[in-house]
Amino acid sequence: MTTLTPAAVPAPGFAPLAGLRHSLVLAERSILKIRRTPEQLIDVTLQPIIFLGLFVYLFGGAIAGSTHDYLQFVLPALMVQNALFVATAIGVNLNSDIGKGVFDRFRSLPIARSAPLVGAVLGDVVRFTLSIGVLIAVGLVMGFDPTGGWLRTAAACLLLVGFSMCVSWIFVLVGLVARSAGAVQGLAFLLIFPLTFGSSTFVPVDTMPGWLQSWVRVNPVTHLVDAVRGLMLGGPVGTPLWQTVAWAAGIVAVFAPLAVRAYRRKAA
Repeated sequence: MTTLTPAAVPAPGFAPLAGLRHSLVLAERSILKIRRTPEQLIDVTLQPIIFLGLFVYLFGGAIAGSTHDYLQFVLPALMVQNALFVATAIGVNLNSDIGKGVFDRFRSLPIARSAPLVGAVLGDVVRFTLSIGVLIAVGLVMGFDPTGGWLRTAAACLLLVGFSMCVSWIFVLVGLVARSAGAVQGLAFLLIFPLTFGSSTFVPVDTMPGWLQSWVRVNPVTHLVDAVRGLMLGGPVGTPLWQTVAWAAGIVAVFAPLAVRAYRRKAA
């Protein structure tokens, strides 16, 4: 009689609600990891403060003529940039878990195949929220004024968290296919730097050369920055908002199935 090993046991089918329950349990696992190793929150606490201070006080006078004016301009954009950098960590963490054999244990459990991946993405909501909260709190101390009102600011934060969760699926896929955590980090930065710096994050688009403006205007980060900035400061948000939502939906539609497929291949 042949005995199946846990890794060879076929995954049972689950109703969507059962799969969601499994994902929430594994999201709680991700949050518990943060509580037990709080030093991993450095990138969502100290790093945003350093970036905000550097850009406002080093470049604010030269770019905007006033550190206060530049603070108003750059804070919403830095919220976007830092959230995207935070999203890259999920790929590194997943790759490390795979290397340690954690996912071998998940494969032997009667849970939905996608639950470890969805749980990891949901668990990162804490990191996104903390990153945004730190930047807003420090910005208020420095003199930031959300002229769009707090309701629109809350909407901007929700939009940013939602988009960052969608982008996380890109790095989930990278974490599953890369051979090492270092490779994940290198690939993630290679993607994030052109997207964040080649956008309307730090300077107005019309100050750039024409060839660069062509890239910046189709860059999804530009749409997100413009939407968050418009919500927080009371500017127009219609076009950048629907463009951001469209990009978010497209990213999930493409990369979430690819990530689940890559995970199933590893679990086969």
